[in-house]
This record gives sequence, C-alpha cells and structure tokens, in this order.
Amino acid sequence: MKYLVFSDIHSNLEAFDKFLSHKKIKNIDSYLFLGDLVGYGPNPNDVIDRFRGLKKTYSIRGNHDKVIADLESASLFNPVASFSAEWSKVKLNSDNQDFLKNLKKGPSVVDHCITLCHGSTFDEDYYVFSIFEAAESFKFMETSIGFFGHTHFPIMYLLRNDKIDTVPLTTNTRIKLDPNTRYLINPGSIGQPRDKNPDPSFIIFDSQKKEINFIRFSYDYKTTQERIREFGLPEILASRLESGV
Repeated sequence: MKYLVFSDIHSNLEAFDKFLSHKKIKNIDSYLFLGDLVGYGPNPNDVIDRFRGLKKTYSIRGNHDKVIADLESASLFNPVASFSAEWSKVKLNSDNQDFLKNLKKGPSVVDHCITLCHGSTFDEDYYVFSIFEAAESFKFMETSIGFFGHTHFPIMYLLRNDKIDTVPLTTNTRIKLDPNTRYLINPGSIGQPRDKNPDPSFIIFDSQKKEINFIRFSYDYKTTQERIREFGLPEILASRLESGV
C-alpha cells in the first residue's frame, strides 16, 4: 500500500492545490491526513471542498478544526490564532461547519499498522517538539509506525533498543525503515511550514517496500499573502509564509 501522509493545510488554497497536482501523488492507495484543515489562512471553504472530494481518505481533526467547528473555546489560542479562528467561523458555510464537527478525534489506527495523531498519541493537542515528548508518545503507540502533525516541523523520531534518535527532514529524501525500529514521523505542513523553509512538505509511505519518501515543493505563496491582506487577517499570517516560520 502507498499512503500519502500530510498535515496542517490551514486554509491555504494555493499550497493545497499545488499539492493535489503534484506528480508524486499519483497512484496513491490512501490519503492520511493529520488535522488542521482550517485556521490562519484565507480560504477555509475552498480547502474543505477540495478535501471532501478526495477518495480513500483517513483523517483526524486538529485543534483549529475543533475551535472553528465550535467544539472547543479559542481561550488557549494566541491573539492571532484566535482572531483567524473567529473570522473562519463567520466565513464557513453550514455544510463545511458540519464536516469539521464530524472529523474523528485522534489518535486513530489505520489498517492495523499505522497510528495517526495530530499532537501526540496520548493527547491530540500536545506538542511533540523533543525526544522527551516523543518518548511519552511511543509509550502509548501500539503500532510500529506513527505519524503526527501540529508542530509544522518535519522530523523523524526512531526508537531502537530503548534509545531514541532523531532524523531532521529537510530535503527530498527516501528512507528505508528498519523492522526492528519504531518510528514517529511528522511530514511537516502543507499550508504553513515553520522550519525556516517556506516550501510545503508531505510523505509517501510504502508499506510493502517499508520506506518513506519525504517530498518538498514550492507554490505561489504571494497570492496567498495577497488574499490574507485583502481579507484583513493579521499581517504576520502573510509575512510568515515567505520565511517559513
């Protein structure tokens, strides 16, 4: 099986459209989405509409999805995130609002071999930024491989012989997986990369070959910036797309 793993679109239509047209995603068996369709960006309805058109998709919700679906308060958000969430609530049509409300809570196990989570395997909102948080997540993961999002930072954690190592994912690369190692992998973000690289990223996981293919691509972020400014969203949401922070 070939799984396409992606996360954190955040209402960025230009990035999502470029992703959907990427030649590398042809002949995919299933899409694995790790949460946050919306928030921050200027096109929540268009992004959800595109996403709903995908076939064979396994998905879980993100924290912005919850807040914008009115399932949770924005009280824990910073002012920029809170403003964009309230703006998105107003813009969403009722069908897409209902769609967000029905997104599955993570973690979720796919095909008995893959764990999907937005934050961590024990808390859907918990950030995994270090070996310490990864170690806690491994304790609650029943599969040999897991994928998570939320941080917008592509990285791979490896657990072997009770020791955890990290492999930063920066450029296009293929990595063969070791059957004696457990993995927790973040594919990065489609709509708002934060590892000082503005190029979105995703992963193709081939379960038969036991390998992952990490892929980055460029897109027309200037059009997204123009729309953010046109709709009166906070300036930082436009400027950060250019610097990847």
